[in-house]
Amino acid sequence: MQNQEEKKLLKALKKGDVKSFEFLFRFYYEPLLRYAVKFTRVDGEAEEIVQELFLKLWRDKKQIDIKKSIRAYLYRAVYYQCLQLIQKEKLKMKYQTDAQFNISEPEDPEEWVKYQELNHRFFLLMNRLPLRMQTIFKMSRFQGLKYKEIAQQLSISVKTVEANVSKALKYFRIHLKEYRL
Repeated sequence: MQNQEEKKLLKALKKGDVKSFEFLFRFYYEPLLRYAVKFTRVDGEAEEIVQELFLKLWRDKKQIDIKKSIRAYLYRAVYYQCLQLIQKEKLKMKYQTDAQFNISEPEDPEEWVKYQELNHRFFLLMNRLPLRMQTIFKMSRFQGLKYKEIAQQLSISVKTVEANVSKALKYFRIHLKEYRL
């Protein structure tokens, strides 16, 4: 695509021209997807990154300030999103590894039975939580997501996430008080 064509497309896009956006989407979607797969190695994650990029492009069309070329902007954006995803996955793996080594089952048979009982009771209680609260709690505690990330994924406010996690923790404290040290 020539520089002049890109400038015209960008100008039309900023004005909200759907056809310009569709053209960019059709022209760059597949190449960007192949590029993202090189980093993520997972088609679904690559698709999500590229789709999110185009969604952001449309949503923020009036504020986007592209200095060089649309192509360079899109590829750079995909690259940085892939790096963020990779870093997030590494962090998640680190937490899982740390959890495996730091929270080991007790060696004493009596303590092991108590541990199993507590674990069983915890998951029974979790299943009694309202579905939304349960989902939010699992995303926070098991997936290691930040409140802001949870809020974005579920299209709710950060305060709603905080309130649900707080209520879940209070519920567990009340119903598991006999297991406290």
